[in-house]
Amino acid sequence: MPGPLKTVIIGGVAAGPKAASKVIRLMADAEVTIVEKGTLLSYAGCGLPYYVSGVVKEQKELLSTPVGVVRDPVFFRKVKNVHVLNQTEAMEIDRTAKRVRVHALGNGKQSWLDYDKLLLATGGTPVVPPIPNINLDGIFKLHGVHDAEGIREVLAQGKAQDVVIVGGGLIGVETTEALVEAGCRVTIVEMLPQVLNILDWEMARLVEKHMESHGVKVLTGTKVVSFQGDGHVNAVITDQGTIAADMVVLAVGTRPNVKLAQEAGLEIGSTGAIKVNDHMRTSDPDIYAAGDCVESIDLVTGRPCFVPLGSTANKQGRVAAVNLCGGDDVFPGVLGSTVCKVFDYCVARTGLTETTAMQLGYEVTTAMAPGPDRAHYMPNAPSLLLKLVVDGKTRRLLGAQAVGPGAGDKRIDVAAMAITAGMTVDQLANVDLCYAPPFAPAMDNIITAANVARNKLDGNMIGVPSLEVHQMLENKDDFIFLDVRSPAECDEVSLPGATSIPLGTIRERLGELPKDKEIITFCKVSLRGYEAALILKAAQFDKVRVMDGGVAMWPYDRIDGKHSGGASPPLGMRPEYRRVSDEKDPVDNPTR
Repeated sequence: MPGPLKTVIIGGVAAGPKAASKVIRLMADAEVTIVEKGTLLSYAGCGLPYYVSGVVKEQKELLSTPVGVVRDPVFFRKVKNVHVLNQTEAMEIDRTAKRVRVHALGNGKQSWLDYDKLLLATGGTPVVPPIPNINLDGIFKLHGVHDAEGIREVLAQGKAQDVVIVGGGLIGVETTEALVEAGCRVTIVEMLPQVLNILDWEMARLVEKHMESHGVKVLTGTKVVSFQGDGHVNAVITDQGTIAADMVVLAVGTRPNVKLAQEAGLEIGSTGAIKVNDHMRTSDPDIYAAGDCVESIDLVTGRPCFVPLGSTANKQGRVAAVNLCGGDDVFPGVLGSTVCKVFDYCVARTGLTETTAMQLGYEVTTAMAPGPDRAHYMPNAPSLLLKLVVDGKTRRLLGAQAVGPGAGDKRIDVAAMAITAGMTVDQLANVDLCYAPPFAPAMDNIITAANVARNKLDGNMIGVPSLEVHQMLENKDDFIFLDVRSPAECDEVSLPGATSIPLGTIRERLGELPKDKEIITFCKVSLRGYEAALILKAAQFDKVRVMDGGVAMWPYDRIDGKHSGGASPPLGMRPEYRRVSDEKDPVDNPTR
């Protein structure tokens, strides 16, 4: 009779503990051992920015079950029947003998652990760029609880007046709010032309504008050259100037931790992460891998991708556990579905961006649909700015992005389901979503966006992106930029170079518009702009287009009216912009 299944799991944060728990649920007599280099187990890494901000009050909240029990070695032994070796590093995998050499960091002892099945959940490693003086005191990563403790300590001591975040990805953007709430003057330095490259440029720019409205300086297209300080950092030197800094947070990204797998001769994928099949099995049939150390398959393109997320790690850990116990479960892939909180904005996305879809050769149609996320007559209905990316040939939904204070997460979740199911925008437009005024408009935001895409695909609406309009304005092209909003709205906020004719007066003022020039119509959200275009088309105006997204999604700083000198506030943005005092500007030579 074979003995109990010996399972060794290397990594004790997300995928590893999830897999260990599932193995025991499937095989109560299995011998499961978790090897974890760190001290803490199964902590919520995605909650670290909120621990820094104080929203999460105590460290143990990140380590606890929903009922408040801390997931430490005693918990795993007594509740899960899992043996945990924390503060223990896995040094070597002997695939022939099916054993793992481990090193106890406390006493230096080394030993071998036998296994029948091995799971690698070694996670990711923060990217630390080779920048001079990067080891100065006051320069932090935010990769684990200990990093968060260091940042909290500096903030508690009031020693971080000027903070620079290097990197405008998810971690950097999520950490920004925590630092601003602590009273810091925050500058984000991003080498790429935009923050959050998981979004298209104009959507990312809306996020940048929102951060700027909270006093954050956003310097894109800026490279950090070195750090300056005498023992402790006091400045960040960039290729655009010097920025004062009492503290620096490195948020450049994450790479898969594959050293152990490489040394064991396991196959590494094209992304640099461990290659696994849909059963989470590596090139060795007795070794599985899950979490931030593995590559996934993009469900739209079918290509390998590396998208490290805690949600993905937990799902993969469960699939791996089922299969190493002899079951048959499949992890099909990912869409890169992501959501983050940026002050009071929800920022979310799934599937392909327009940029990526075009690079892959798709015939892309996009739909921009701003509007309140519930019935407009409900008090304080927050705005939501949606973008859909559609395959113009098949009409299939390829991707979606949401920005704004409204509930973007549930719309992006709907989009993720639609993309997974291979739905067209025609099918999406008639999905039976729930409706009540406190929760959604009668035509939900994503249904409206799908209908905008359908109007474009059917030739009923010819859209023009704000990028093209901006270039036309900059080049002083000869066209009519027609604002069809009311005079009161135009007095509040207007775009440069616009001619104002309210929608209700267009039919009687057709003679004021030349038929030999292109006319681009717009309004607050471009619904009235679309209606104006239909009126002009019926009157034999042949050169009419509608600006996508209207004023609400205008991503540029050039604007006239009450908010002159800043960006147009998207729908629902409160007017009282809180800005950090200019008494001490930490940027000597900003390029904004």
